[in-house]
Amino acid sequence: MKKILIANRGEIAIRVMQTAQKMGIKTVAVYSKADRNAPHVKFADEAVCIGEAPSNQSYLLGSRIIEVAKKLNVDGIHPGYGFLSENADFAEEVEKNNIIFIGPKSKAIRVMGSKLAAKDAVKNYDIPMGPGIDEAITDLKKAKVIAKEIGFPILIKASAGGGGKGM
Repeated sequence: MKKILIANRGEIAIRVMQTAQKMGIKTVAVYSKADRNAPHVKFADEAVCIGEAPSNQSYLLGSRIIEVAKKLNVDGIHPGYGFLSENADFAEEVEKNNIIFIGPKSKAIRVMGSKLAAKDAVKNYDIPMGPGIDEAITDLKKAKVIAKEIGFPILIKASAGGGGKGM
């Protein structure tokens, strides 16, 4: 790889850029208008504004990021964490555009995006797991019975979304 685009901002973008720099790889920063003077913008070899300050008008616009990557002939896109890092559709679109997605393959992101599918996927590898159940529970009475059977403390995880900001 000769050049990568970091589809993120702040400390994570700088850390990726520092590592790339040590490896002799050029870096491209993307930024919103509000972040035009941010440290990651100044640290990168190249920087491109991708939109307005709200992340849904900039950092979450995967198609715009891919467009910039293609225009600047980058070899790979590193998503950092948050934003598009767990977006299987974005990773797949990067792959379809013959750009390396620096992270898990889109198929793995898709499987791991569902807690129940992820649990099923690792069962075949004898990975130890805490006690639990293999189905989504929506009935409160049933959840209480299962919790007593498993024992306390318990961990409850949202499945198919619902656990994050803005959900």
